[in-house]
Amino acid sequence: MKAETIERALNAFTIESDSILATRDKMDMEAFAKAVEALSKAERIGTAGCGHSGIACMHFAHSMCCVERPARFISPAEAVHGATGYLQEGDVMVRASRGGKTDELFKILEICHVKKVTVIGVTENLASPLADMSDIVIPMVVTSETDRYNSQGTSSFTALAAVFD
Repeated sequence: MKAETIERALNAFTIESDSILATRDKMDMEAFAKAVEALSKAERIGTAGCGHSGIACMHFAHSMCCVERPARFISPAEAVHGATGYLQEGDVMVRASRGGKTDELFKILEICHVKKVTVIGVTENLASPLADMSDIVIPMVVTSETDRYNSQGTSSFTALAAVFD
C-alpha cells in the first residue's frame, strides 16, 4: 500500500474528531435540553434526512427504539405519500441536513406544522430554511470532510451521529 494512502486513512481519524470537537464546542445546551425534553415526552418520534444524514437519522430512530422510545425513519420520498400518518399531535420529527436546504424535507415540515408535531432541526447552517422552520435547532460543525475533494459526507455523518448519541 502507498504511504500516501496510509497517511490519508490515518488522517481521517483526526479530521472526523475535529468535527466532533467543534460540534461539542458550538452546542447550544439550552436547545439541546429542549430537544431531550420534547423527545422524552413524545409518544412517537419520526426522523428524516437524505444521503448520509438520512443514514444517521435511521441510526437515531433505531437508538430511540433501543431505549423504548417509539421511533421510525420516514423516507422524505414516502413522507408526502402517507408515511407522515405515523405522526400525531404532540409527537416529534427530527430532520437533519448539513446545509439545511434539502428540498425533500420541506414538505415534511408543512405536514408537521399542520399536525402540531414539534420539529427538531439539526444543521450546520443556522441561517438555513431548515433552521428557520424548526421549533428547536441543534447546531453541528463540519471542519472538513475526509476525502481529497471535501465532498463526501464523512465528517458530517460522524458529527451528526455524535449529536444523536
